[in-house]
Amino acid sequence: MPKNIGGLEADDDTTRGPPNMRRKATRKETILSLVEMLLQANDESSNHGDEEQVNLEDDKDVPTVDEHLQVVGAETFHKFQKRINNLDKELRNFANAARQLGSSAAILSSAFHLRERLAQILHLYRENAADLFPRKVVRTTINNIPDDAPAQNTSRRLKLHGRHHLRIPQHFARPKVDENLDLEDFPKQFDALATDVTTFMDCLNEFPEFTDEAVNASISAFQGDLKYWASCLREYNGQFRYPAVQRYIHDLTSEMGEHIDAISATLSMFIEVGVPTIRFAQKHGATNLLNLSTVATFFSAVTATTMQFSYELKTHSGTAVNSFWFASLVFSIAAAVNSLLGLTWKQAMYRSPGHRVPWWVLIWIKRSPLVFLVMSVASFSVGLCCFAYASEQSHITSTITTVFTAFTSFGLLAVSAWFASERWAFGRHSGRKWLSDIIMDASDRFFSLPGMGVFGSCVRKIGKGYKKTKHAFRRGRRATKRLSSRTVTYFSRTSSDDEKHDDVEANGNSNGPILPLSSPPNSPTFKYSMSDPLPSEIRASSPSPTTTPTLDATAPPSIMEGSSPTEPSVGRQLWQNAIRTVKMRSAVSSNLAAMAQKTRGTPNRQRTLSSTLQGRKRMIAETPVKGVLRSRIATLTPQLRCLETTKDLTAHQALVKHMQFSPNGKYLATSSWDRTSLIFRVGDPFVSHRILAHAKGFVHQVAWSPTGHLLLTKLNKSVKVWTEDGVCQRTIDRPVAIESITWLPTGDGFLSVEGTLVAKLDLKGNVMGQYDFYPVKLHDVAVTPDGIRLLGVGPLLESKDHLRPSKPRSVEKRLAVYNTLTKTIEHQTPVLNDVRDITLARNTKHGLIALVSYENRAPPQLWKIDMVKDHLNHEHNAADNLVARFTLRHTYMPKVQVEFAGPSYFGGKNDELVLCAGKAGDIHIWDTESGALLHHVRAQALGGDLTCIAWNPAAEDPFMFATGSHDGAVRIWTRPTESTDTGDEAVSSVLENGGHSASYTPRTASPFEFERTDSPLTQQEFESTDSIGISGSVATSEVGLLRELRTVAFASEQEPKR
Repeated sequence: MPKNIGGLEADDDTTRGPPNMRRKATRKETILSLVEMLLQANDESSNHGDEEQVNLEDDKDVPTVDEHLQVVGAETFHKFQKRINNLDKELRNFANAARQLGSSAAILSSAFHLRERLAQILHLYRENAADLFPRKVVRTTINNIPDDAPAQNTSRRLKLHGRHHLRIPQHFARPKVDENLDLEDFPKQFDALATDVTTFMDCLNEFPEFTDEAVNASISAFQGDLKYWASCLREYNGQFRYPAVQRYIHDLTSEMGEHIDAISATLSMFIEVGVPTIRFAQKHGATNLLNLSTVATFFSAVTATTMQFSYELKTHSGTAVNSFWFASLVFSIAAAVNSLLGLTWKQAMYRSPGHRVPWWVLIWIKRSPLVFLVMSVASFSVGLCCFAYASEQSHITSTITTVFTAFTSFGLLAVSAWFASERWAFGRHSGRKWLSDIIMDASDRFFSLPGMGVFGSCVRKIGKGYKKTKHAFRRGRRATKRLSSRTVTYFSRTSSDDEKHDDVEANGNSNGPILPLSSPPNSPTFKYSMSDPLPSEIRASSPSPTTTPTLDATAPPSIMEGSSPTEPSVGRQLWQNAIRTVKMRSAVSSNLAAMAQKTRGTPNRQRTLSSTLQGRKRMIAETPVKGVLRSRIATLTPQLRCLETTKDLTAHQALVKHMQFSPNGKYLATSSWDRTSLIFRVGDPFVSHRILAHAKGFVHQVAWSPTGHLLLTKLNKSVKVWTEDGVCQRTIDRPVAIESITWLPTGDGFLSVEGTLVAKLDLKGNVMGQYDFYPVKLHDVAVTPDGIRLLGVGPLLESKDHLRPSKPRSVEKRLAVYNTLTKTIEHQTPVLNDVRDITLARNTKHGLIALVSYENRAPPQLWKIDMVKDHLNHEHNAADNLVARFTLRHTYMPKVQVEFAGPSYFGGKNDELVLCAGKAGDIHIWDTESGALLHHVRAQALGGDLTCIAWNPAAEDPFMFATGSHDGAVRIWTRPTESTDTGDEAVSSVLENGGHSASYTPRTASPFEFERTDSPLTQQEFESTDSIGISGSVATSEVGLLRELRTVAFASEQEPKR
């Protein structure tokens, strides 16, 4: 059976063995399969029992939070495990392909260490996932993993061959997992993985024959992110058993998996393209050295042979001949030996890379064979000239030998000088200029010197004459080629016509028969047509038959008798080729017909959305809610389902950015990008109380004071303080952009979030304090009721080691607790999603809880702030030795995946609800304590394109909340006061009015002309909702706003500023 280590796939040879061992393995597999079937039956029965439990919600497909996290978390881990297995497989394939390369020991070792590190990482991630999702991910015990199975099988095979002393190569071994690994080793393992990845990349780049920039880019990005994650995780030393940190580490699998997939893809391409290229280049270099050795050996033999005629010469010239020829023999032998040495070195698996070898060793191995061979040839040539004179040859022989030797030696020296110059040019200009370009530039500078003009003009004339002569010679050579080709074609046509005349058209003089001019299509003697391929083409394209084709019975017998078996005539060849063509065409047509029939018979099955959703519904089950929670949910659900749109107010001419009810519930303040902020008086009907105009820019946020008497409006770099009657008391300017504003619990000041700083300001704009959250760039901040601690959320600017990730979206986000007394960050919790907002609950009966909102599709989360003892700081007394720590309580899962609009808020009198709006118009309301989805309003045209939502904290019975949209409309949701239809009559009236209630009145037209955008999303998943869900989305409204009652309040130019 295939076994794995830490999830890594590995092949095992345990199935190979004697028959009794195979029978035992088969028996064991049968028993295991029976046990697995029994366990599956028990699971199905337990799941069936769970499905029979009564659910409190009407929507059967709403997953509970815990079960959903278990399933999704397990799927994420298994996907990450599969990615690591794919990379491990590619590394094994690369090791197998690189074994034949020279200097591959380093890359094989680095690949094995990288595989070993991946096994350690995967084991840690499995332990982390088993802590988070114990029902879906099973732990692995290292002691029970048979690591020595492959080694035993390999040693058994070696014993069969009589080689007991051989050791298994490192790249064949299976990676082992350290038994002492702990979750606290994550930063250390990330750093080690970054080092191993960098080493692997350096070893790849040590092959000068091929360099893949895609592999370098993917590995460099992965290495940078690993170092960034390790640097960030070091700040959570001792907290790797906390669920929040474990969840963040688990979420990193998506980012890490993308890098692993990129490396796997580029490594696969490197195996297909790079390894063959390197192998070809190394083979080419080895072939050159082998040829050089052969030539040197042959030349040494020639030199030794010629020395037999000169070693007895005792004259001075004879001594010179012997000296040169002995030197030539020495140089040729050295060239041959050094060539073999270089060949052996290049093909060695364990040789060092080129940049790790001393320069004199490289020069001796690479350059000395060719240099010695050239010197050997030069010495032999000089000695040959001397021998011509020493042996008293005739003057003609001596002269000719000297001239030819000088000519060949000059050519050898010139070519050698050209090669050396090209090498120098490449090193000097890095391939940007050719040697000819350098020579032309040097000649131009030389001729531009004073007095060189006449000489330059002569040289140019000579060059032009040479070019003309060269072109004339080329034209004459082309004319000669054309003439010769025409002559050969003429004679070949004449000879072929004679053969045809002799073989086919002999008029009875030949023994061969005359083929009929027309034959039926199925006859083997059918007429050869021009559309058929030529006989030469048929012979070139069709395979040669192994046996002679048998003629059909209908063919005349004279055909078999006429032609010679050794030299068939042209007519017989035409006939045989035609038969082959017919057979090939019939075979091809039959194959095409079979393929077409197979294609038509195979249906194309596709996965549908309904099947996926149904499978998900069957996989996810809800957990029951008990006791008081059940009764509370049963009470809240009817109150929420009766909420409808009762007011449809035309508030702004641009999108509504933010809105908030006053603490006493009397007023609703809205802000918009039309540079206005509106205050509505809550009542029946809603009345526009004040219009707050801002001349400087967009209004991004409104914030009511704890008493509800003052209102803050936030612009880009300023904050305005307004009374509830619309009087601007002060404009407070700030030097930098303001992210958000938050009132202090006492109401005598507010907090301004400005980058990494939080400024504490009074209502006159005086700075009462500053708190630095660096390196967190804050997006929002909340203050505890005692005013001692600040809760900030935002992304990390850089790690502690000043590192940044390769992608901006990979930046770590944090939840931070800041102590204003010690002016230090007490606690930090990492999160992966883009966090934007944090809101504290007013009800502190069950402790201090915070609602954290994220961007895009990430659902809101409920975090509890626990006060724990600080074991690292013993300077303070017991009362002060407490720090705040975030603990995740719930993740509020929507009915389907939606893109949320704006922050989420608490609702209800005691913050027992959590509500959030989607950009497409969905509204989700959950129970705060249990996380159960109580009510969902589907997206409709009336409520589409939502931008924000706000809850009226003073409205207890009935509930009330407001929504803002892109078209500037503000809609009030509450229980309608005039509704006489009940039950089926109400539903029928809703359906008759196109989805609206009978009391619905269209919203009055806005006095501003603008185009309303359509909803960017459609929610087809909610088409099967029951009639109760329909009644929850019924909308009614009143007619317009009373524009004549509006009072516009402007900020006075004489107002005091700070």
